[in-house]
Amino acid sequence: MTSYDFLLASWGTLGNLSPLLTAGRRLRQRGHHVRVMADPTMRTEVEAADFEFVTWLRAPMGEAADPTDVSDIRDRMRRVVFEPCSAYAADIRDEIGRAPADAVLGLDLLFGAALGARACGVPFAFLSPHVSIRVLPGVPPATSGLTRPKTPEERNELNAASAALSTAMNASLSILNRARVELGLHVLADAMDLFDEADRVLLAVSRAFDFEADFLPDNFRYVGPLLDMPNWSKSWKASWPALQDRPHALIACSTGAQGQRDVFQRVINAVGTIDVEAVFTTGPSLDVSELHAPKNVHLVCGAPHDCVMRDVSLVISQGGHGTVTRSLINALPQLILPMGRDQSANAARVEAKGVGLRLPPTASEPEIAAAIKRLITEPEFKVAARKLGEAIKADIDRSRLVNEMEFLAAVGRRRRGSS
Repeated sequence: MTSYDFLLASWGTLGNLSPLLTAGRRLRQRGHHVRVMADPTMRTEVEAADFEFVTWLRAPMGEAADPTDVSDIRDRMRRVVFEPCSAYAADIRDEIGRAPADAVLGLDLLFGAALGARACGVPFAFLSPHVSIRVLPGVPPATSGLTRPKTPEERNELNAASAALSTAMNASLSILNRARVELGLHVLADAMDLFDEADRVLLAVSRAFDFEADFLPDNFRYVGPLLDMPNWSKSWKASWPALQDRPHALIACSTGAQGQRDVFQRVINAVGTIDVEAVFTTGPSLDVSELHAPKNVHLVCGAPHDCVMRDVSLVISQGGHGTVTRSLINALPQLILPMGRDQSANAARVEAKGVGLRLPPTASEPEIAAAIKRLITEPEFKVAARKLGEAIKADIDRSRLVNEMEFLAAVGRRRRGSS
């Protein structure tokens, strides 16, 4: 079998990196060579996965790449996605010049990586480790937190949300086009056209979990969730009594810094009023010492959620895609208090499919406690979670991510041979 060379490009948090590393492992298992371009702080995680690590040089790094202080979506998109385009593109071009690649796989907000690959004539695929950023017909935009419309009024609300996202993206279109012109690429009429220009957009979500689109663009593919556990997650040994009859819960914090301490302190306080045992995995962005926990809440920095979920009855989180999907695979109802727009999109799907509840991050302790009690006592949440979890596992088993990337790499290899 032919062995190909793949360049994988990541940015921002470990939560973004983990699904990309899972994709890399699958490619490596098929005999391909994979190197990963990421922030210098990700070196340990990349090398622990036994991949060649390549650092960004010109592109922003750390909080400059993924700032936590931006609440306005237009400003965030400009600062995170568009303004660094030229720098990301230049780094990708230099890396391909140093060591040729047959295809590039980059996270879906790395617009500059797409530009750099296209300028080199190398096939490029976006990897979306969440619901599609590109607006899909009939599907609420990822930034809205809406469910699929059932009435004309809801359809109008969806259309307005889609238009708002398009306006926010196109406010920075001139920056994107300036970077494209510098690279000898034609200008775009709409920022969303960048997704249509990609050779593939691989949605690393389950089609069973997502809302059904009226139709998918020809280059879009569902490839199922990518769920390997990150290396930073510690080995797990349950800290609660094994023979307790009371329900057990997992409280899971996001890997990214989103100012979530106050929200989770309220969650902890609410759980303290209920007859349950809970473990709270704070992740890399929240300091355990800043939290005050009652006796029935056990604080740990990290733990493999696949192991923890075998012992619990429900999950409470911000709604990150990995946590949500793992919960469903383990047939666990969930309570989501989303703080990010992609988290709101996941929460909307969880609620619409009857597998959990969502509350605003401003929810009071009594509201949180009441939602937890519902998830424990109303069996329909568990039944729905088990059914959806089985469908998600089937989507994972039939994933064609490697096949799609091999197809692109074969095209890239032919281009290299003819150049």
